[in-house]
Amino acid sequence: MIKALGVFPLIFILAGFALPAHSGPYDKEFRAYLDNQVIPAAEKAGVSSQTLQRELKGLTPDTSLPGLVGPGGKGAPPKINFQAEFREPANYFRDSQFNAQIGPGRRKMQQHGAALAQIEKRYGVPKRIILAIWARESGYGGAKIPYDAIRVLATRAFMGQRPDFFKGELIAALKILQSGDVSRAAMKSSWGGAMGQPQFLPSSFLKYAVDFDGDGHHNIWSSDVDVMASIAHYLQQHGWVSGRDWGYEVYLPDTVSCTREGPDNRQPIRDFVREGVKRVSGKPFPDYELARPGNILMPAGRYGPAFIATENFYVLKDYNESDTYALFVGHLADRYTSNKSFVGAWKPTRKTTRGAVRTLQQVLQKKGYDVGGADGLIGYKTRRSIGKDQEAQGAFATCWVG
Repeated sequence: MIKALGVFPLIFILAGFALPAHSGPYDKEFRAYLDNQVIPAAEKAGVSSQTLQRELKGLTPDTSLPGLVGPGGKGAPPKINFQAEFREPANYFRDSQFNAQIGPGRRKMQQHGAALAQIEKRYGVPKRIILAIWARESGYGGAKIPYDAIRVLATRAFMGQRPDFFKGELIAALKILQSGDVSRAAMKSSWGGAMGQPQFLPSSFLKYAVDFDGDGHHNIWSSDVDVMASIAHYLQQHGWVSGRDWGYEVYLPDTVSCTREGPDNRQPIRDFVREGVKRVSGKPFPDYELARPGNILMPAGRYGPAFIATENFYVLKDYNESDTYALFVGHLADRYTSNKSFVGAWKPTRKTTRGAVRTLQQVLQKKGYDVGGADGLIGYKTRRSIGKDQEAQGAFATCWVG
């Protein structure tokens, strides 16, 4: 390390990086990790020694964070789904959660009408979609985001499940501090390391944060306008198709198997209409949509509503890798106009854990099914694999656990 960092870092280690008087069980190992792995990589990426000294001095790991597995990312993965997006869908879609966001969202839409019109024109993303993401991520900025981003990212890099990923995010966060866009005191994140009102990881901030209010700072912590524009820019850069909606709730007849779910099974929407798929609203699909591709979406299999999703649904999913998250955003966006619930019911489902789902995925993999990886999360590949196995056993496919 001394060879890699030169003469200055030796003083830096002895004087600036001394351990606190009352150290925890991992503090010494954590300091060695910062000195030997983070600092050389950060300097190579252009972070100055002065920035590193200022921001990493006296840093200790926060071992209270959920989902940690041990130094070096070695240890058993957690059995609990800490993020709401990866738990049973029925609890995620309670009407009360939507109703609580409708009024504030409509007021924000009116308050920022002129800015939203400019943002929508520049990026091609509807204002209702922008507001729905803002609502879900931070309650339009009202949610508490209390964690020190540097400490969270450093801890997850040291003892989380994805050490290399979070080391990269930590270095990106140090670059942000070096740029002067935000102070360390203001650089707050969630326990997962996502920052500010739109909950950007540091690498996303560097790519997509926008100074739309023109004050010289990309401020996703306290500027409403920058927050909204940054969300729109993110979606635009991830392929938002202007002029298309995210999807439509439908009646899916029993003759159309839930095992056909997924964006890799897209077909023209008119073909679904020929198979008896209908919108629950009773309205026909718009004419301009009929020749365009869509796919079946069933976040709870036959235990919940069914949808025909467009490619824009998967742009929303790029924001948070969860079908339920993307559906929440799309549905909330619709409810700003007409506050109507889903027509299909979210039926009670068997409670499970991430560990149990991982075990099920491993069983399905041994049978030759593609579950998309044994990660303990019930994505569309896992859902349809469950359904295919049910059909193979002569049962009606529900595409859900149990």
